[in-house]
Amino acid sequence: MTEQRVHLAGTPIDWPELVNDLNRLLRLRTTPIGMSMFASKEEMEAVPKIRRPKTIHTTDQIVGMAARLNWTVGITNDDLVGAQCGAVIGLHPQDEDWLSGKQMAGVWFETIEDSADHQAALHTVPFGQYEAMAVSPLATGRLDPPDICLIYATPAQMILLINGLQWSGYKNFEWGCVGESSCADSWGRALKLREPSVSIPCFAERRYGGVQDDELLMATPPEFLPKAIEGLQALSRNGLRYPIPNYGVQQDARAGLGASYG
Repeated sequence: MTEQRVHLAGTPIDWPELVNDLNRLLRLRTTPIGMSMFASKEEMEAVPKIRRPKTIHTTDQIVGMAARLNWTVGITNDDLVGAQCGAVIGLHPQDEDWLSGKQMAGVWFETIEDSADHQAALHTVPFGQYEAMAVSPLATGRLDPPDICLIYATPAQMILLINGLQWSGYKNFEWGCVGESSCADSWGRALKLREPSVSIPCFAERRYGGVQDDELLMATPPEFLPKAIEGLQALSRNGLRYPIPNYGVQQDARAGLGASYG
């Protein structure tokens, strides 16, 4: 994916400055991180200051190590607890056994048919292209640039980030929700489709990855972030910024709306 790792204008991204802008405009509580896929384990292990797991984890935990602990961590499929984690990022085959969903039947879904429908609905990276994956805080620049960026945010922060993307060249974003395994809605979808993708993190992401009750997740190719920041800055100049002050449910709305609309 190297050829796509550029700013929309074709210039490199200053990662510390970009993260500073995101934090200034949105007051994020969780570290913005990058995720990159690698064709070989050796290429992944060449990332500066890369850590390798000593035990078996979920992908949610690996992502959490970067977002919650500020670590740079790399994995292969051998480091992951099961097929579901590896298949979403293309490190495990999406074979007949995996597509059957048999491990989820009776746990997350009533029937094996429901489980199979769920598996078929997931956005996954095609198997066979990659052997390893790494995550790292964006500000370190160790993944320069990453294939995708991951931003955890509250609903109020997230809608403004989406508004920033829509400021220029408006697009109506439409996202789905597969339920459990919703990492496929975020990093799976963004890696596969190369589009900004927002998800409601699932039970496993919250139980194992440290995702907080009030957090949503946007996964996006990095070239969309400068555009989002430009939009956020424009909105801020218009008085539309985070935190969003509560105007009051019983107040006359005309004074507040008049500041924006005249």
